[in-house]
Amino acid sequence: MAFERACGVLLHPTCLPGPYGIGDIGPAAHRYLEWLARAGARWWQVLPLNPAGLGASPYAATSTFAGNTALVSPELLRSQGLLQDSDLSDRPDFSPFKVEFHRVVPYKRTLLERAFKRFAARPPAGVEERLEAFRSRHAAWLRDWAMFAALKQAAVGASWWEWPEELALRRPGALEAWAARHQRELAFEEFCQFVLFDQWEGLRQRARALRIGILGDLPIYVADDSAEVWANREIFRLDGRGRPVAVSGVPPDYFSATGQLWGNPLYDWEALEASGYGWWVARMRATFELVDAVRLDHFRGFAGYWEVPAGARTAATGRWLPGPGRKLFDALHAALGELSLVAEDLGVMTDDVDALRDSLGLPGMAVLQFAFAPAPRSQFVPYRHRRNQVVYTGTHDNNTTVGWFLGDASPAEKDFVCRYLGTDGREIHWDLIRLALASVADLAVVPHQDIAGLGADCRMNTPSKADGNWRFRLTDWMLGDALRDRFAALSWLYGRTGS
Repeated sequence: MAFERACGVLLHPTCLPGPYGIGDIGPAAHRYLEWLARAGARWWQVLPLNPAGLGASPYAATSTFAGNTALVSPELLRSQGLLQDSDLSDRPDFSPFKVEFHRVVPYKRTLLERAFKRFAARPPAGVEERLEAFRSRHAAWLRDWAMFAALKQAAVGASWWEWPEELALRRPGALEAWAARHQRELAFEEFCQFVLFDQWEGLRQRARALRIGILGDLPIYVADDSAEVWANREIFRLDGRGRPVAVSGVPPDYFSATGQLWGNPLYDWEALEASGYGWWVARMRATFELVDAVRLDHFRGFAGYWEVPAGARTAATGRWLPGPGRKLFDALHAALGELSLVAEDLGVMTDDVDALRDSLGLPGMAVLQFAFAPAPRSQFVPYRHRRNQVVYTGTHDNNTTVGWFLGDASPAEKDFVCRYLGTDGREIHWDLIRLALASVADLAVVPHQDIAGLGADCRMNTPSKADGNWRFRLTDWMLGDALRDRFAALSWLYGRTGS
């Protein structure tokens, strides 16, 4: 699928400003869509919208079907009559500059408990009917998620393999007995998902009205401690206790000299093929109910993946094994039709990865922070860009452009980029934004931190660093008219506004 010439901004909803400790999908998100539209952007790129897992990472989600209820807007709950002013009067004094997950998550859960109690006592008009319709539409995953989430809450957050064996291994009699004793907890978890999906659909409708598409993100793997591994052990390479026999990662690369040991369970691709890839079809269908296009994280894993023995201390001892290749994508196309996908093809690529991407007609990625090593010349240097490609100044895994230039770029890279652009580097973020928007690549995406010219302390994620990631938040000046209008002028100049 090729994109029309356009531009977008990368910002996860958790980064939006607001008084409740974390960005959400309420009024601030609606205002952000309006800001994007005035800036000439036609895409809003987000990270995975699923419940954040280890280290608050959206890429270690505890479900690939459920949504992150920390994104629920208290203001929208109040407008629906599910919360009252008194329910919000005890709001903690949250930091406006960073997400304090350890404080925010329990606070949001408290608000949702209050909303559920009010709903159970007196449902607002029409809400009960919409909840039942939601349960019916999402029955394939919702009950498993509710069981997993309620059990995890009862176990004070313990991983599923640490639960009592009869529950960890899903022995039917034990699950049914537990569910019968905890109907309220299960109903609460289903209610939370309904509220989130209902609010998200309102945001999607506003995005459509403004002609802005949502570009989502789908990690190739799911977390070990997730509802999907607990409920679908037959499609993963696990032992009899449900523990991985091998795990995911990548070999040594730009980000880490010992590789990245992700630790996700690996798929049993033979079992998935035998089932017609039904689980993947369901996963992709669910993702496209939330977004308009999907970035496939770690696309190279579909051609060949890095297997690391379970228990290894680094990823350096792994080996390459063949992935499902085109068979998976043919099954997705047969079931779902043409899908708007972007292949995240960064890192060490081989001919089989490029061949798979090109045979599917998918745009790959070019990252300008990787473009300016003087020798050998990078594939990302702008004169090598292709039309069917998405160009970024940086991604969520990169430093900000200012942080990269001041702290990460070598003297040779600084010299090359300044000579290439004819700049002294004082506004290197705007220099690279201009370069991205001027590219022949059909889609250009810029992290909001680069529009605001922020430094390394505002980067979203540092790969291989366990703590302190995903915490960045916008403040009001970063959404100022001057920044918006400067971006809009460049969007128009380089033909990316669609008018």
